[in-house]
Amino acid sequence: MSVARVTEITSSSTKSFQDAIEQGIARAAKTLKNLEGAWIQDQKIVVEDGKIAAYRVNMKVTFILTD
Repeated sequence: MSVARVTEITSSSTKSFQDAIEQGIARAAKTLKNLEGAWIQDQKIVVEDGKIAAYRVNMKVTFILTD
């Protein structure tokens, strides 16, 4: 039997939503072991001077707990 935990993280990129997701997963993988998947809950852009300054994603990351 396995037990999983879900944690919520936010990641940002100046390039794209895809880049923000990839950076968030890469950073989570440094701390959390046994990553199983992620659910992109929200996407948001930051606008400065009428232009997109950043892409942000809020995601729920699932990982399996170990003994």
